[in-house]
Amino acid sequence: MAQVKSAGNKSTEQILFALFRKHRITGWRRGYSIMGRPDFAFPVKKVAVFIDGCFWHGHPSKCRIPQSNREYWVKKISRNVIRDKLVTRTLRQKGWKVVRIWEDSVAKSSTISRLRKVLN
Repeated sequence: MAQVKSAGNKSTEQILFALFRKHRITGWRRGYSIMGRPDFAFPVKKVAVFIDGCFWHGHPSKCRIPQSNREYWVKKISRNVIRDKLVTRTLRQKGWKVVRIWEDSVAKSSTISRLRKVLN
């Protein structure tokens, strides 16, 4: 797993992309160059959307640390969580609204409700 390099989780991003289209949510950009490289950004509304993988971003109940090389994984995931908090805090200080969605929650109806609330 140490060799896995993420370039974006395409399946969860595609689900959210399809939901944007279905619910006619417009104005988003992918690959927008701001701190943290959000999965989707709404530059006009200053909203950054991150889809966080349950393993890589340390979901409180769904992150299952491998038994082999456990110390490495605990440190790795802890650094990711700390970085996520720093990115969120920094973007908010710069006037951005930050939405973090767990990968297993992307398709839930509450996700679109949250996004609509933030975008309005």
